[in-house]
Amino acid sequence: MIHPTALVSDKAKLGRNVSIGPYSIVHDAVILDDDVVVEAYCEIGYPTPLAGDVPLVIGKGARIRSQSVFYQGSCFGSGLVTGHRVMVREKTVAGSGLHIGNHVDIQGDCRIGHHVHMHSSIQIGKESAIGNFVWIFPDVLLTNDPNPPSMDLRGPIVEDYAVIASKALLMPGVRIGRGALVGAQSLVNQDVEPGMVVSGSPAKKICRTSDLRMKDKPVKAYPWWRRFHRGYPTEIVEQWLQGIDEVRFGN
Repeated sequence: MIHPTALVSDKAKLGRNVSIGPYSIVHDAVILDDDVVVEAYCEIGYPTPLAGDVPLVIGKGARIRSQSVFYQGSCFGSGLVTGHRVMVREKTVAGSGLHIGNHVDIQGDCRIGHHVHMHSSIQIGKESAIGNFVWIFPDVLLTNDPNPPSMDLRGPIVEDYAVIASKALLMPGVRIGRGALVGAQSLVNQDVEPGMVVSGSPAKKICRTSDLRMKDKPVKAYPWWRRFHRGYPTEIVEQWLQGIDEVRFGN
């Protein structure tokens, strides 16, 4: 269903059961798969020469909430969900199940894995790379310029299952290892080893994540995917319960 006030290019490719809300704009180089919902006042496929001839591709079942802007040239797997006032620039490639909170700014040339959760008011710098099952909490900033202003961009790398707590600042080019935990308000200017807890400004090693326990029960807090399953597909949860961490994804 296309609202009568929406402007949808006849060159855009829309799948079945696509909904476009009031006053939204869908540009030429856009492919929306089945069951995509675009709410009011969105701009989808914003043209930019940086994208070349590459269209914006939004996978099945996406829900893009009001006042969000997606540039031409990016690609998203199925199940994308956004909050309000989200900005995503060109050449961003993301897997399935991406959740983006309100007021998130994702710059161009980013790589994002499957089932990544981003809370509100986050900025992901250009050329950042984020793995699968990563959690990024509110007000986190991933920077990318070691000598600002310059063209020498080095986005941070966040590996699978890592957790970045609120208001953390990741400096250009740092690598956050698999399953690591970055504490709230930390400034990370060095690589973080897999499975390590770091905190402070600058961030320093605290302990292994495996040493952490839940505050209200005698249960290990990490690996978090052994205890927290809400919102994840059943087949993935079953693998986690079997102790399988290397989840395989289809196309």
